[in-house]
Amino acid sequence: MSWRVMEPYDTYETAQNSFSWTLPDSYNPAVDFVQKHSDPDREALRYCTSTETNTKSSSAPSVERSYTFRELDTLSSKLANGFRELGIEAGDRVGVVVPQKPANPLTHLANWKLGAVSVPLTVLFGSDALQYRLADSGARAVVVDPAVSETIQEIRGHCERLEHVIEVGDKSSEEIIGFETLLADQSSHTEVYDSTPETPSAIMYTSGSTGPPKGVLHSHALWLGRAAAAFNYFDQSLTAGTLWTPADWAWGAALGGTLFAGWHYGATVVGWPRDAFDPTQVFSHLSEQAVTHAFMPPTALRLLMSISEPEEIYDLSLQTLAAAGEPLTPEIMDWVDEAFENVSLNEFYGQTELNLCVGNCARWFEAQAGSMGKPLPGYEVAVVDPETHEPLQTDTIGEIAVKPADERVFFTEYWNNPGATAEKQTADGWYLTGDLAKQDEDGSLWFVSRKDDIILSKGYRVGPTEIEQTILSHPQVEQAGVIGVPDETVGEEIHAYVVLTKEETTDHDTLRREIQERVRERLAQYEYPAAIHVVESLPQTSTGKIQRKELRNQWEADT
Repeated sequence: MSWRVMEPYDTYETAQNSFSWTLPDSYNPAVDFVQKHSDPDREALRYCTSTETNTKSSSAPSVERSYTFRELDTLSSKLANGFRELGIEAGDRVGVVVPQKPANPLTHLANWKLGAVSVPLTVLFGSDALQYRLADSGARAVVVDPAVSETIQEIRGHCERLEHVIEVGDKSSEEIIGFETLLADQSSHTEVYDSTPETPSAIMYTSGSTGPPKGVLHSHALWLGRAAAAFNYFDQSLTAGTLWTPADWAWGAALGGTLFAGWHYGATVVGWPRDAFDPTQVFSHLSEQAVTHAFMPPTALRLLMSISEPEEIYDLSLQTLAAAGEPLTPEIMDWVDEAFENVSLNEFYGQTELNLCVGNCARWFEAQAGSMGKPLPGYEVAVVDPETHEPLQTDTIGEIAVKPADERVFFTEYWNNPGATAEKQTADGWYLTGDLAKQDEDGSLWFVSRKDDIILSKGYRVGPTEIEQTILSHPQVEQAGVIGVPDETVGEEIHAYVVLTKEETTDHDTLRREIQERVRERLAQYEYPAAIHVVESLPQTSTGKIQRKELRNQWEADT
């Protein structure tokens, strides 16, 4: 198999007809990412930090340290030897609660060199979230950022199997092992675990928007699936690129679809841990680091839209913007088209369980506002009846179902949850997403909503996403979440929760009327929100998705 996984194809039709998964018999992602490159002294990771002075200014962060592929290989081998001295063995789970710092990927690489299983977690989690995931995964060790060290100490007694806490830095005590201390005096060589694409690699947790988060066990083949998808939504030009994303490296699209996908192809990845997203500072960062490819969630793109004519202000090297997490609105697409001369914007879709399987590639076809794109090579995608799982006709709303040509690039199982694992797949091999969409005659998919977020109002099935997108087009709305609440007359009444921009000037009653009229005009009479609640913030998952379940709980508490 070519190490590229995905070859460049001139047309979408050629890619669909020619591509096939040909996974190697032996595969270890640590070897793939940092040992296989012909030029091991090429820059792999550029670690940037914001000084105390420029954190709140428009100044770009400064480069703290640059790492070559050779250096990452050496350091991760030392860390693997340190883990081995702690008793970490193949199959053991090791948590990673570190932002965009070198210790994050070094821990993953060390785990895989030992045959251990990574548990990526975000520093944005609070004590309950971290405790649940570390306990549920049975992690024996966890590498943490100092920002969450105190929280880990509070919960470690409730995590039965957790034996070792390693903190980034050189601080050590009876309860904490310093990361640098663990590396010190270790051999730079380690015997890499003899693994295959089927070897357990990571447990990633679902957002938990519809119940307790489920641990999603993936094999090493996950990373090859992510790399193939990234090759397409970054316009097949990763081998000489410089990548950055503001998204936390605990999120699969950032970790696998940006960081490790970049290293798979030999690109340079920029790490920059941030406390906030300042558009002027981000643009300065993109300019200073000559970033060519950026994964930007739509929320981040909306914030960047506050900068007029960025190419007139900043010396940018951007070639491709990729977006996921929520559908792109037409306003974002128009802004990218107007603000940049030669920057493509590609959307992609996937799940924690099912890899990245739908998307746009500007080299193949022009993106359409509101469309998720088309099935990526290596996957069949269908829209099926949510109850019978029978395929539906085009332009009919149903559940997205996906069938990979090689199941190994999808998840192995839900951790300790065989019932949920069985429910995820149909008898004939289709994986159910729980997401509703429709597919047109051209094969493009159009997202409607999560299956359990559908609002039944006045005899209509109403998806909240489309309403949210329309509300977000109002210049004084920064965030929006739409839910259905029980109503004796219409079944469910549509309610919207909105966060306003700092520049908001219109009084709230007038604003509510403007939003309602906007939805009436742009969507349908039956889709306008009967009530609009102006709030300070919206409940979100760690990946930035609006938690509509929490909005419904909030409504119940207020009534």
